Amino acid sequence: MQSKDSRQPMELVHSGKVRDVYADGDDLILVASDRVSVYDVVLPTPVPDKGRILTQLSLWWFERLTDIMPNHVVSAEDVPAEWAGRAIRCRRLDMVPVEFIARGYLAGSVLKEYKEHKEVSGVPLPAGLTEASQLPEPVFTPTTKAAEGHDEAVTFDDVAAELGTQTAEHLREATLRIYARGAELAAQRGILIADTKVEFGRAHDGTLVLADEVLTPDSSRFWPADQWRPGRPQNSLDKQFLRDWSSTIAGWDRTPPGPEIPEDIVEATRARYVECYERLTGRRWR
Repeated sequence: MQSKDSRQPMELVHSGKVRDVYADGDDLILVASDRVSVYDVVLPTPVPDKGRILTQLSLWWFERLTDIMPNHVVSAEDVPAEWAGRAIRCRRLDMVPVEFIARGYLAGSVLKEYKEHKEVSGVPLPAGLTEASQLPEPVFTPTTKAAEGHDEAVTFDDVAAELGTQTAEHLREATLRIYARGAELAAQRGILIADTKVEFGRAHDGTLVLADEVLTPDSSRFWPADQWRPGRPQNSLDKQFLRDWSSTIAGWDRTPPGPEIPEDIVEATRARYVECYERLTGRRWR
């Protein structure tokens, strides 16, 4: 793979569960594959168009969040032709070793914590909430960013101890503002954003920058607003559909190797990603 400087080949510097990162001179090329992971296990069956949808939806959101936080995008066009549509040329960043999560509804991993302690990530919540209840106000629930294995929930104080109070407060505020902006725009399009995960990095000049992906079906829970019913699992337009399917696989203990995905489940997963993109952006997926 040749870089834009034809004298230097691109170097693969990281291959993650979904994305591959290549060095190209002063920039990085972030390539979203069609791989899919559940419970941190990459499944052997790709979901067609997934990488392009994640990339295009992230670009759409980045444009709408620049007043809240600058982002890592250099160009969505200046990428190798074979990756067109699924790759972004990005700034090099020193990534912050925390995953920043904002939640507006009670769902996912925090449900058990709430039932046991009536709080999540050290934030007290009122009694009487059920699965998928809307929270009185969005809460910040960060996690570790594990290179291997599962991320672990931490509190704001843990983040402040690692990053410093000023940086932690700045990134908590940015996370909640990104969630609020996303939730407001999505609600206008009939979608509830239950929660979302964002990542940040530091540029060479010290500026904190929004990176990776943002407000996609891989990093967020999207629910059709007209089908929202607290007290039960929700119909989803995100990767939760695939997690729910994988939980029905007898004998799979959520460790590699993951199960093959049947064709009908692949098609249903792709349809959810496409619907999510089309409803949010108002654009037809091609």
